[in-house]
Amino acid sequence: MEQVIANGLYLGAQYALIALGLTLIFALMNVLNFAHGQMYVLGGFVVYQVYGLMKLPFVVALVAAAATLAVLGALLERFLFRTVIRRSEREESTMLLAAGIAYFLDAAILLMFGEKQRGVHKIVSGVFVWDNLILPWDRILVAGLAVLFIVAFILMMQYTKPGRAMRAMAQDRTAAQLMGVPVQFYGLVGFALGAMLAGLVGGLLVTITGVNSGIGGPISIKAFMMVMIGGAGVTGGAIAGGFILGMLESVGLTVLHAYGDLTYLAIFVAMMIFLAIRPNGLMGKPWG
Repeated sequence: MEQVIANGLYLGAQYALIALGLTLIFALMNVLNFAHGQMYVLGGFVVYQVYGLMKLPFVVALVAAAATLAVLGALLERFLFRTVIRRSEREESTMLLAAGIAYFLDAAILLMFGEKQRGVHKIVSGVFVWDNLILPWDRILVAGLAVLFIVAFILMMQYTKPGRAMRAMAQDRTAAQLMGVPVQFYGLVGFALGAMLAGLVGGLLVTITGVNSGIGGPISIKAFMMVMIGGAGVTGGAIAGGFILGMLESVGLTVLHAYGDLTYLAIFVAMMIFLAIRPNGLMGKPWG
């Protein structure tokens, strides 16, 4: 049981960080970023290039992944999403744009890096053993870094001027604009920050699971599951949804390990039942 809980917490920390970026973009701009998983993949490949091939320190590679994805997110918001939001009268247009970007990034990643699984050497070696609990030190380090990033994000949103501005936008964009908040600028900052969080998780997990060009879609699906469980646009809900999905996966893979993909079928069924009972998630409010 200790092993199951530890595995669930490890997965939950990674998933919560992924969901935070997605829910931030949705809260600020009412955009469902279907390309979030592809941003995760790009972050993993940046770390693979810088840390795995160029042999630079892992911290440098992680900073490079964060910076690359932040710039990409800012460019997408400034030149694509902002334009579509301004010119279109239908919210579905941003969804189609995000889906198109996801397919484009899938193709670009495949052309640049191929279809093979890529991995890097461990950050640290060794295994932590305590009673019946066995955890590799690299997983402990990665989980610790994920928790550190989550705490830093919460503190930034709570106590800094940009964080307060983005929280005001998430509550009422029009009211925030009337109060003098430059909503376009902070929309760009929020989109860049959301993309950066996805890149950070991809950069962290390439050292554990590796990365390949085909995992962007499944990662996006998991991110949407976490956001729907916790409540769309709610930071606390994203964190809760991440840890809930992590625990469900850990328990399911332990109990149903002999049945392979049945674990994920059970999780999808449970989520559909949950959303039928509570369509706004644990902490969410009705959309629109």
